[in-house]
Amino acid sequence: MKHFLIRYTFKNGTREAWHAEITRFITALENDPKLKGRISYRCMRVKDSDEYYHVAAAADDTAPADLNAADFFKHYTEASDAVSGGGLEVLPLEIIAETTYRA
Repeated sequence: MKHFLIRYTFKNGTREAWHAEITRFITALENDPKLKGRISYRCMRVKDSDEYYHVAAAADDTAPADLNAADFFKHYTEASDAVSGGGLEVLPLEIIAETTYRA
């Protein structure tokens, strides 16, 4: 399984519109027949802050490529770049150790 951390500071637009965009992306991800159940995605914000963190995990090696090919992902990537003012970072993560419980 591949894991990624996306981090940025929210700089442009309204928070409400951005949260709606995130919800649309997650809905599209969960409804896509090719990707359903293969990508885990969670968005979080530091409380009372403009710092956002998204955590994504791909169940197999081809899921990221399938996601990159989806039109809704291209739109979401452009929107993410816009709200972050071009300051979005995507960091591949390596798990060193973990609990058996996964939330």
